[in-house]
Amino acid sequence: MALEGRDLVSIFDLSDREIEAIFDLADEMDEHKDVGLKIADGSILCTLFYEPSTRTRLSFEAAMERLGGGVISVADASSTSVAKGETIADTVRIIESYADIIVIRHPLEGSARVAADYASVPVINAGDGAHEHPTQTLLDLYTIWREKGKFRDLSVALVGDLRYGRTVHSLAFGLARFGANVTLVSPLGLEMPAPLVERLRKEFGCTPTQCHSLADVVTDPKSLKRRKGRQKALATELLATFDAVYVTRVQKERFESDEAYQTAKQGYAITQEVLSRAQADALVMHPLPRVDELAYELDRDPRAVYFRQAAFGLPVRMALLAALLGKRPAKVKRARKGDYRPEPRREVDFRKMAQLKCPNPRCVTNHESYLRPQFTFVKHAADTVACAYCEHEVRSPLGSDERR
Repeated sequence: MALEGRDLVSIFDLSDREIEAIFDLADEMDEHKDVGLKIADGSILCTLFYEPSTRTRLSFEAAMERLGGGVISVADASSTSVAKGETIADTVRIIESYADIIVIRHPLEGSARVAADYASVPVINAGDGAHEHPTQTLLDLYTIWREKGKFRDLSVALVGDLRYGRTVHSLAFGLARFGANVTLVSPLGLEMPAPLVERLRKEFGCTPTQCHSLADVVTDPKSLKRRKGRQKALATELLATFDAVYVTRVQKERFESDEAYQTAKQGYAITQEVLSRAQADALVMHPLPRVDELAYELDRDPRAVYFRQAAFGLPVRMALLAALLGKRPAKVKRARKGDYRPEPRREVDFRKMAQLKCPNPRCVTNHESYLRPQFTFVKHAADTVACAYCEHEVRSPLGSDERR
């Protein structure tokens, strides 16, 4: 019962072997996803969504129904007491009187951590702003696991909005932990945040290659050498190096003008012509919904797995709910050398932080007045601390000796 009663706020809440145990349990659930398992009779799930959702909310609710449990749902928080100013802390403390487990999506970063801190029942993060989306990461990793049978030494490209796209933040670390190689392809200004890249490098030994469009491969000396200096109109040789390409939407609202957006999105569109240059067994993945970045003509290509990827959300979330509720044990194997295992958060004594506040305007601590800003030490930078809620990093006013 290693996972019973636990929260899942971050992908870092799970060890490598725990993730594999969830995958094994998801395999079992996949065999029963159509007829269901009556193992959660009497248990109730609450889906508490402050933002719109289709796949995540419905797959969680379907998962609970398949397990034999019940569901109560808040799909529009504006119609609840939240509109009257009720805090996250009070909301979850009320809901725990009605439900045995809570799944929360909220626009503020760190909001799921607040919910987990105040609720006495398990809390699952279904997306907190641009921070994390750990269950999406689980189903993304599970998709690769099912399709490729491994992670180590695979080459995976993360393409699109890598700054605000929470799915790729969690996924990059999941891939790095299991030994995959990661390439980051994004428009200028939408690169993956530098602290995340630095953490990938220092904590997990993963130094991603970074490009600003799929055409950037033209300037890659290795690529030029392979092509013997030949120039091509479509520089899609980049795709031929990857086992999987994970595409996210380039968000129009992030650009100063429509012209800049139109120019940027053209550099990230995957068409059948582009895909024709990819490996024969490459995977094209997307968390969905899509806009223009994936052509509909791709849907018939067996390499386009994004609808299978979404479908895997059901058995993965069935497995996760069953494990956290203690209805079906996840059999966790003995850890191996080099495995990632969660460590207790090393919080900085708040009395020594000189009233430091998190500088992230979307951090939950800057919106819920009862929360005291708190910070933790980070491994990869001795003079830096991170917000305990949203993980935004800031230079420590204490210097580098305080952690000793």
